[in-house]
Amino acid sequence: MADRTREAADGAMEGDDGTHGDRGTDGDGIRTFPFPAELAVGGVGIQIGRMGTDRTWHADAPLHRVHRIDFHVVMLFTEGPVRHMVDFTEYEALAGDLLWIRPGQVHRFSRENVYRGTVLTMQPGFLPRATVEATGLYRYDLPPLLRPAPAQLTALQAALGQLRREYEDTATLPLSLHTAVLRHSLTAFLLRLAHLAASSSRASRQQTDSTFTRFRDAVELGFPANHSVSAYADTLGYSRRTLVRAVRAATGETPKGFIDKRVVLEAKRLLAHTDLPIGRVGAAVGFPDAANFSKFFHLHTGRTPAAFRAELR
Repeated sequence: MADRTREAADGAMEGDDGTHGDRGTDGDGIRTFPFPAELAVGGVGIQIGRMGTDRTWHADAPLHRVHRIDFHVVMLFTEGPVRHMVDFTEYEALAGDLLWIRPGQVHRFSRENVYRGTVLTMQPGFLPRATVEATGLYRYDLPPLLRPAPAQLTALQAALGQLRREYEDTATLPLSLHTAVLRHSLTAFLLRLAHLAASSSRASRQQTDSTFTRFRDAVELGFPANHSVSAYADTLGYSRRTLVRAVRAATGETPKGFIDKRVVLEAKRLLAHTDLPIGRVGAAVGFPDAANFSKFFHLHTGRTPAAFRAELR
């Protein structure tokens, strides 16, 4: 049992890199990596293991290429800096930082950096709905890079260490109780992690500014068809000036910049993960005319949609 425990713990990173359980490719050749349940100790819905240099990258889909996962990944780094791309934004993690990548997010590992620390993977559905809501597991508006203060880091390390000990202890409890203990230990760690994410300066401004929160939610629902700041202001019952102040205070951007950024992100996702013609990608994000979409995309990224897609293949 001890050998199996060590094998599964060391394999946690392998599951993330696609060495096991690869589900195949999307129409554009981009890999989606499923949760590698066969590596989990006892078949439970989480894995915890170390990050290091002795991981084997998937020969057909190396992790320095853009890919997606259908599970949660939390990486706690003990060394840095490490550069990691999430949703087409580059983040630099230092020792003591955490990266929280959620299901469906586009990401890419760096082949120039060494990843050292602890990685936790979680299968969707392992935790009950109330815990999912309390821990903000699907708060995609929160930044993936988290930088805890020293006291917060100590508490997170202790909670993660306890979770790992419970994960590897398969001898003292029957499987049903072992799984229940894991859920409780995982919840304790995630509540600390969620508090850290929500209390970061940018996240806290977003949560406390109801004007921005309403605008953000409206954009999330309406951006495929509505790119007009005035239209959002009218719908929400705010003056344009009020909306500008709220969005700038929360994000440092103008409302138009915020909308455009969301449209560009969605366009990048569609270009990366589907084989839709470029004209149909443009139509899906509010540009019925393909030429106008190409101009918009080039203005915000410096590349044409075709060039961006080609870089990912």
